[in-house]
Amino acid sequence: MKRNPILIGICALFASTANHAAALDQSGQSILAFLENGNYVEVSATAVDPDISGKIRNRPELVNDPQNLNSGNMGNSFQYYAAALKLQLTDRISFGLLYDQPFGADITYPMQSNNTFSDNEFTQQGTSVNVDTESISMIFGISPFSNFQLYGGAVYQSVKGDVALRGNSYSEAFNGYDAKFKQDHAVGWLAGLSYQIPDIALKAAVTYRSKIDHDMQVTETMFGQPLEVTIPSKTKISTPQSVSLDFQTGVYQDTLAYANVRWVNWKDFHIRPTQFGAVTEYLTGLISEGTYTGGFDLDSYQKDQWMANVGIGYQFSEKWSASTEVSWDSGTGDPASTLNPTQGSWGLGVGVQFNPAPNYFIAGGIKYFWLGDVVAEDGTYYIPVAGIKPIAEQADFKDNSAIGYGLKIGYRF
Repeated sequence: MKRNPILIGICALFASTANHAAALDQSGQSILAFLENGNYVEVSATAVDPDISGKIRNRPELVNDPQNLNSGNMGNSFQYYAAALKLQLTDRISFGLLYDQPFGADITYPMQSNNTFSDNEFTQQGTSVNVDTESISMIFGISPFSNFQLYGGAVYQSVKGDVALRGNSYSEAFNGYDAKFKQDHAVGWLAGLSYQIPDIALKAAVTYRSKIDHDMQVTETMFGQPLEVTIPSKTKISTPQSVSLDFQTGVYQDTLAYANVRWVNWKDFHIRPTQFGAVTEYLTGLISEGTYTGGFDLDSYQKDQWMANVGIGYQFSEKWSASTEVSWDSGTGDPASTLNPTQGSWGLGVGVQFNPAPNYFIAGGIKYFWLGDVVAEDGTYYIPVAGIKPIAEQADFKDNSAIGYGLKIGYRF
């Protein structure tokens, strides 16, 4: 390969930073900046514009206006940011700081005459969810043998959010419910192993990130009034553990192939605020005539998430290179919660990189996502109560999509 393979590698891997992933997954938690040679710094920004709507089941308990069965577009446009610093302290020891916003959600159901996911009578608001996270990973790496590197470190993470349930979808029991999750900070860890052969532009790395437990103070209200049906206590939320595999290699002169595979343990993720949980336990006892009193979650996922990105990068000249990639996301279960009615995706992205000088670059990318079809349910679908499933199913979300845009700047020193 005549040209610098790192130039190709950065461009090829850039397109995957514009993500629209299942569940709350957002940034992909990449550690690729830490694998760069020498001293390196980068910053990136990503914007996602989703178009997500569904057709509501025409049932009188769900729909006030049977002439309007449209949920409206509930996916808000959102942005997230990342930055990285990698220092090569000695020939065998390296250090890195990575900042990202790994998980997030931003949805608002618009006002509709059907009153299914919005409240036209009292609050004049739609169901909404907003989740923000920030993460700083401090990584140390050591190379005990040529081409190999062991790395690990601590991850400092913050989480905050709020949820508002509105409309017939949540019945009289929860229409008007609000939960505000006060920001909480907690620490986890990561560890991994990488292998490189610079002569053929080969890089391979596997990274494990631990789950991070948060004990969150949650303010729960109904129509603005405190909801207190049991003794208040903090709500435990654990952001999921994950494993990522990154690989790239030169396949021809000026051409590089790359792949990323990621597993995220969403199946063990649950959100059940204290007062919400107490009310659901009482209600499930009533509807099951005492055979089940376990309640249900405000939000949860039924399957672990798998993601894969495969792409090709090509360097046209010393200053210009480009890439294209295909991605797949398994989703986290069907039916899915009305708070996140998507079921995985297929994506196609392209990226272009410009190197004004050998030691820095500017890259941009765009990616289109075909979101998977899914049935939306109200949270009760998976509880062991006979006859609950057809009642829990509320809407069909089909033919939805999203577009992601990204910009990255990198500098070697």
